[in-house]
Amino acid sequence: MNKALVSLFLIVVVFSTIKNSNSQSKNAMKKVKIIYVYDAICGWCFGFSPTMAKLKEHYQDKIDFEVVSGGLRIGKNVGSINETGAYIRTAYKIVEETCGVKFGDAFVNETLKDGTMVLNSLPPAIALCIMKEKYPEKSFEFAGLLHKMYYVDGIEPENHEAYGTYAAKLGYDKTEFNKKMKDSIYINKAYKDFEYAQQLGANSFPTVLLEKNGKIEMLFNGFTNFDRAKKLIDNKL
Repeated sequence: MNKALVSLFLIVVVFSTIKNSNSQSKNAMKKVKIIYVYDAICGWCFGFSPTMAKLKEHYQDKIDFEVVSGGLRIGKNVGSINETGAYIRTAYKIVEETCGVKFGDAFVNETLKDGTMVLNSLPPAIALCIMKEKYPEKSFEFAGLLHKMYYVDGIEPENHEAYGTYAAKLGYDKTEFNKKMKDSIYINKAYKDFEYAQQLGANSFPTVLLEKNGKIEMLFNGFTNFDRAKKLIDNKL
């Protein structure tokens, strides 16, 4: 074998080794996952949603992400704003001031003032499960749209027909989506999400956890700004 062939062989071996090493490093990093436990009805989750979106954008090439519905308003906790959520009339301003988000006029001046909106976490959890099944990569964006549906556009969580409209914004067929909203398969999936949130110890929302090497630990719960959240994540990588 002449020198030219030997040199070429060595170059190929070195390149292949580097490529495999990079691939292994990337796969090892991808074993890390952020689990975001939120609730579409949670005003503080609405406030945190821009930060969560920024975190996902920042880490998406290094870390896997999963969003789970927490079940803030289910069972006996379901009720209208007037019945169970009158505090929202003042609390939303605190969320705006703390998080820098803006509740929409349709919510503040119509829905909130009227007070008859029923706060029910089950319909949006069903909707999220439908989206996660077909388009998991769009689940975080859809979670943000669910916040917009209530807290910007002022639409009732129990308006099942509205969910297909918001899903269609991400390319999901509206008719197909709304049909699945009534399917027991996705209702059961939603309840499994609630159970999983409880198993994770997420009793308040938002809660962000990190899974690494098969172990899950809580990073923080409640509103956290981007810089602090990034620092907490970086310390665990």
